[in-house]
Amino acid sequence: MKGLFITFEGIEGCGKTTQAELLADYFRQQGREVLLTREPGGPKISESIRKILLSKDNYEMLPETEMLLYMASRSQHTGEWIIPAIESGKDVISDRYYDSSIAYQGTARKIERNIIDIIIKYATFGLRPDLTFLIDLPVEKGLSRLKIGHIDRLEQESLEFHNKVREGFLKIAESEKKRYIVIDGNKTVEGIHKIIIKKVREYI
Repeated sequence: MKGLFITFEGIEGCGKTTQAELLADYFRQQGREVLLTREPGGPKISESIRKILLSKDNYEMLPETEMLLYMASRSQHTGEWIIPAIESGKDVISDRYYDSSIAYQGTARKIERNIIDIIIKYATFGLRPDLTFLIDLPVEKGLSRLKIGHIDRLEQESLEFHNKVREGFLKIAESEKKRYIVIDGNKTVEGIHKIIIKKVREYI
């Protein structure tokens, strides 16, 4: 039996990484095998691309270059790690997946959605998440949680940019209600975790 594929999305500082880790811990406590991973990142090649994407030294990066690098990282990640794990029966929990490209490079960077959709389908081998949790939070609050001195190239973008990203995620959630579950990021960590467990149990 194939494993579940669950993704977490949201603006910077929304708490999705913490929730992905908590869900992975919960699954392991239930005796399930889990691959917890992230984007950009995962296997060696994808992690190398991550360094290029997030380095503040690469401020001159074009939106098109950014989008293609994310897709390249995602293709390696999906083919080398995610699909084999799912097919072997492991649950895969990913901190970001292709919806981030739609929100960041599509809505915020204004790259045409149809172009992004075509490349997503190719880069992911047609794979789609079973469930996606969007931890929604006002941009100012999310950015206030970031650690000074550890802010990457995308995190240092303007408030306007990050508000467009948030808007992009909410648009996806509205159009994909069967897959997307939007959770108020103002709730406590434990409160959000309980909602996630409830929704996952209902799905299973």
